Amino acid sequence: MNYSRFLNQLSKGRKPSIIRELTGLLTSASPELVFLAGGLPNTDLFPFEEASIQLRDGSEIKLNKKLMSQGLQYGPTPGYAPLIMQLKNMVKNLHNPPLWENSDLVILPGSQDGLCKTFEMLLEPNDYVVTQEPCYTGTLAIVGPYTPKVLAVECDDKGMIPNSLKNCLSSWDPQDIREKSEGVPKVLYLNPNACNPTGVSIPNERRKEIYKLACDYNLLILEDDPYYFIQFDDRKNFPTSFLEMDTEGRVIRFDSFSKVLSSGIRLGFATGPKPLMKQLVLHMQASILHTPSLTQIMVSELLDNWKEEGFYEHTEKVKKFYEGRRNVMLKAAEKHLSGLCEWSVPTGGMFLWIKVPELKDTWDMIMVRGLKKNVILVPGKAFSTNLDEPSNYMRASFSLATPEKMELV
Repeated sequence: MNYSRFLNQLSKGRKPSIIRELTGLLTSASPELVFLAGGLPNTDLFPFEEASIQLRDGSEIKLNKKLMSQGLQYGPTPGYAPLIMQLKNMVKNLHNPPLWENSDLVILPGSQDGLCKTFEMLLEPNDYVVTQEPCYTGTLAIVGPYTPKVLAVECDDKGMIPNSLKNCLSSWDPQDIREKSEGVPKVLYLNPNACNPTGVSIPNERRKEIYKLACDYNLLILEDDPYYFIQFDDRKNFPTSFLEMDTEGRVIRFDSFSKVLSSGIRLGFATGPKPLMKQLVLHMQASILHTPSLTQIMVSELLDNWKEEGFYEHTEKVKKFYEGRRNVMLKAAEKHLSGLCEWSVPTGGMFLWIKVPELKDTWDMIMVRGLKKNVILVPGKAFSTNLDEPSNYMRASFSLATPEKMELV
């Protein structure tokens, strides 16, 4: 594929940081190397020496002096090498990408930062962006300053509707736009599993149609999948990821540990075609330098302790917890909102997307009357690609409220 077609002028102007490239050499350098290149501080002067982290299962992760020294020092931009290898094995086992040999993986300080930098390298002001409606607020915040022409694809209780996507693209002839870089859509963003805010997942048949349309119209797919491990089904029955069906090298997948390990450690990863991952690294070199080394080492040691199957066992516990909370919220909704509101059963995640048919807009009900009663939800308008339009939806989260409090509401 001609990836330069997708890059904006700012990204094309990015050049490798010589200092960053030299720092990366340290990971594979001989112990005898006399390193006089980078401005690396001497870690012997830092006050932190060792650490022991107690896990909920009673085991410990110990960061000895050597690991702590690595964690306190500048690291290579793509990520901590042992963790990269662990995550590559996981991605290959879970998704088995058809173009694996031409793919790469970059560790991110939270998947949203990687998503932000990816849009930063793809979008010019006033470009077209194809996205689902409703859409995750974080993505709307990222693309908003570009004042994009949003092609909003309708969703239902099975996620993005392929015919709506086709209608959004129908103004262009696929053959006419394949190599154009201006005035045409080039990027499709979607949240395929346990979508935020709707909580529903796109079934496989729809995914195949969506992927074919992306191929026909030469779109890059940004597969933002932070709720992958919180799907309320057996893992062997999870829908096929777009990365797994990508035979043309047009998918960048974003994964996150925020929902299953910790949101505060800010750790995620992106997987995609090598040329685009290399470009993403250039944007990271010019800003964050790299994902914090200490959190990368901490997670790498955890995965080394648990092994891959141990990690999956943990995610099963997380999934069962949220599935139980979902069931409590559905029971409360049936009891108190039947006949007043409409909703679809979430297939995963943390949210119930509720429609109030008798209201034009839920804003005042939530932000004025709800707050007075010490209840807060998110008005549907927050997820709209057009914030000027009213929305009679609202998003309720079942992640923190206890079953007792859900019933009180």
